Amino acid sequence: MAKGRGTGKARSRTVSARSPRASGERRTDRAEPCPDQPAVPQRLWAPWRMQFIEAEKPQGCIFCRFPAEEGEESDRKNLVVHRGARSFTILNRYPYNSGHVMVVPRAHVAQLDALSPDELGDLHAELQRAARVVREVYRPEGMNVGMNLGRIAGAGIADHLHYHVVPRWGGDTNFMPVLADTRVMVEHLEGTWQKLRDGFEGA
Repeated sequence: MAKGRGTGKARSRTVSARSPRASGERRTDRAEPCPDQPAVPQRLWAPWRMQFIEAEKPQGCIFCRFPAEEGEESDRKNLVVHRGARSFTILNRYPYNSGHVMVVPRAHVAQLDALSPDELGDLHAELQRAARVVREVYRPEGMNVGMNLGRIAGAGIADHLHYHVVPRWGGDTNFMPVLADTRVMVEHLEGTWQKLRDGFEGA
């Protein structure tokens, strides 16, 4: 028993010796972040997109109607910047950043496996072309490229699948959208349309 109590006291003294409070010293060492620890995901806040969520939705599918309206004036009005054989690229009217485009197949389908091989190949060729044009025109530091399949996954137009291409820059989300629900867009959509239209023509 004496041996056990002695061991307990020794342990107490050891702990006290290491305690900054007991020694009166101020602890300055800090744990370094674990290199294997996953990075905290960044958030691109876009509260101004509530305008799109709350706005009255047009009748029918705009991704079917817009490419059916031909001519440059119709493309300018509908924000279509490029037409391919089986797909097209259109500006997002409520963009996350200037240069935010959507790449859309002409076929009205909700799932990727509903596209024919030719339609899928043309869609991805158009996506590759759009990403290249956005990169050349806007020189972003990075890009988000992706697709939301289904309304629960965030698709605004769930019945007609489409890719998003969003250029990104460091610090592109500041206090304005986070605190004031206001996005500072440095460029009007008409200017974006013209830049990307010219970019596609030169691609």
